Amino acid sequence: MGLRMGGNWAEALEPSQLCLMSVHDVRQLLLADPRIATRIVEHMTERISELEHRLTDLACKSLPERLVSTLWTLSKGTPSGTEPEPVRLTHHQLASLVNATRERTTTALGELADHGLIRLHRGKITVTNRERLLTYAEDGGRPLSDPGNPL
Repeated sequence: MGLRMGGNWAEALEPSQLCLMSVHDVRQLLLADPRIATRIVEHMTERISELEHRLTDLACKSLPERLVSTLWTLSKGTPSGTEPEPVRLTHHQLASLVNATRERTTTALGELADHGLIRLHRGKITVTNRERLLTYAEDGGRPLSDPGNPL
């Protein structure tokens, strides 16, 4: 719809298909079926809400809080009571997401691991307890008193 991406780029993490449409094609599609336009508006509303949340995190939260919030978000989508799928990002990629250096991110991840909130592996991070992770974030990233305490 005429948006400019500038120097932005994306990389697919799994096999994907890309569909390119002209502005005219998109307009015709939206006018042809109001359900499509409604779904697109709903999706855009969700994305704007996510971006507002990330912007607030960047402006108002400390690195550990941003890191916890990001890991909590990325570990969503698994059934309750099961261990979440590992977050498959390097420390450098995660640092880019939370607007920090890789070194500071690695230090913060080590602290989260010391508290038993995550397990670190090469190229992936496993959240061991999403509820404790959320509690940690809500407490302003203050260390938990006992890493072995399941809360």
